[in-house]
Amino acid sequence: MSPCILHVSDLHFGARNGLDDPALERALGELVARTSPDLVAVSGDLTHRCRPAEHDAAARYLHALGPPLLVVPGNHDIPLFPPGRFLSPFKHYERFWSTAPVHSSPGLEVVGLSSITPWGHQRGRVRRADLARAESHLAAAPPDAFRVAVLHHQLAGAPWRSRKRPVEGRSELLGRLAAAGAELILSGHVHQATIAERRDFEVVAGRARTCVLATAPGLGRPRPRRPNEARGVFVHRADGERIEVETYVWADGDWRSTGTRAFPRTGRGGSTPPH
Repeated sequence: MSPCILHVSDLHFGARNGLDDPALERALGELVARTSPDLVAVSGDLTHRCRPAEHDAAARYLHALGPPLLVVPGNHDIPLFPPGRFLSPFKHYERFWSTAPVHSSPGLEVVGLSSITPWGHQRGRVRRADLARAESHLAAAPPDAFRVAVLHHQLAGAPWRSRKRPVEGRSELLGRLAAAGAELILSGHVHQATIAERRDFEVVAGRARTCVLATAPGLGRPRPRRPNEARGVFVHRADGERIEVETYVWADGDWRSTGTRAFPRTGRGGSTPPH
């Protein structure tokens, strides 16, 4: 069993340069047919201004892709202004999606976390109860399952310019998810592709578990001052020996594979989360 995940992020339905581009919409469906993913993981910002019609369009489009979906909210998926931002931030989002989604299929366990807080427009934070829930789910997965966590805000820094700060408490978040067995953590938010293995930047004692951080480049491009940011997706695959992350970018009306990164799977299996 070699699970495959198509990872998309930051669709921004409703923006002038959001995903509501007929050619790109068709092409994403074609990429799904080509790669045959077991799951489409969407790491937030489905909409641009959290309007009901934008949520309707995003849900209709994503369900039409065919494969099972795991969707987490982004900071654009809650109202921009009060009182809705504070009184019922997920009112429109929760018509279609859970803020605590999970996916289980043969060889694959995926858990989604909300990193959205109404108290900051760009800032991200995972509530402790949600993190504990994710730890329990990952730790209880079959030992050989490919274990994945998904949230909107990035853990690793963007490779190019960005003022967007990573998720709050990222060191603890990474350590606890990895200890629970997460081998891959998916995010978005910065509209720039970043792929890094935990041991590239952090010394971990002993036989550390593989933990790859993958921040998707984004599909919508609502910022007019950044015309050169690539639009693209990741395709993640895992077999018994390694994890592969392939990047596809949208250019000149077609998908281009810009490279595949491979990481060995080591120290698989989760631990019982701390209480």
